Amino acid sequence: MRKSLLLVLIVILVVLYASLFVVTEGQRGIVLRFGKVLRDDENKPLVYAPGLHLKIPFIESVKMLDARIQTMDNQADRFVTKEKKDLIVDSYIKWRISDFSRYYLATGGGDVSQAEVLLKRKFSDRLRSEIGRLDIKDIVTDSRGKLMEDVRDALNTGTVDDATASDADDAIASAAARVERETSGKQPAVNPNSMAALGIEVVDVRIKQINLPAEVSDAIYKRMRAEREAVARRHRSQGQEEAEKLRATADYEVTRTLAEAERQGRITRGEGDAVTAKLFADAFSQDPDFFAFIRSLKAYENSFKDGQDVMVLRPDSDFFKYMKSPNGNAAAK
Repeated sequence: MRKSLLLVLIVILVVLYASLFVVTEGQRGIVLRFGKVLRDDENKPLVYAPGLHLKIPFIESVKMLDARIQTMDNQADRFVTKEKKDLIVDSYIKWRISDFSRYYLATGGGDVSQAEVLLKRKFSDRLRSEIGRLDIKDIVTDSRGKLMEDVRDALNTGTVDDATASDADDAIASAAARVERETSGKQPAVNPNSMAALGIEVVDVRIKQINLPAEVSDAIYKRMRAEREAVARRHRSQGQEEAEKLRATADYEVTRTLAEAERQGRITRGEGDAVTAKLFADAFSQDPDFFAFIRSLKAYENSFKDGQDVMVLRPDSDFFKYMKSPNGNAAAK
């Protein structure tokens, strides 16, 4: 009896455990019965909020959808600006599920990869269109924030120009039409080429990095290098020119200074010679005989410094007159 009671209790606990499911915060739950979604009166999938809920065990299963903001990194792609310049743009998208029932139906059972494929295609088309209206200067300066806002709003609200519809718009419109077919009742108006048609809200889009293509970058770097080299050559030539000017000025100053010094020296020597001549003239005028005697003695001193000097003179030369007589008188011979 006890074993039977214990077995029944265990079965009840297992059934109760299998009947309960918990939707955690940051998630939403959708219950499937035999693989089909439980729907409400408007034929929309029932969405379970965070908390403890009941289901029929072994018959119903739960599909969890992430309600948090998700990040999708986009592969760097090539875009063309208004001035026909290529740019490599690396970006990412922040998005979340805004309508869980619509999202579940539009993505074929809440397939995140399918949602991100559609979102990525739509974002790429929209970003390409926005960048095509701007030049590089606007994209890399303050206009980038406005560009991101325009892209986000276009993703959330869609475009109204059917002439610019792309393959991504057609795919989103097809998914939105499937949602409309599978539900009944009055539905809120949704642009069929917006992400709202998939039950998705784009929270933010951002450009992480903007680069030029490799071939364009190489050409720009080569041009910049050539310009810098030209500037360097110009500065070097200007420096050499200034150096030549400075050397020429220095040489001129040296030559002028030396010439001025030589001129001043000649003037000074001339003045000294004039003074000397004047002194000699004054002395000679006072006593010519004495002056002649002193001059002769000086000549004798300069002539006989070396004992090997040889002078060839006539004996009656005036040079020897003071050697013959102290008075220099020829009669004293």
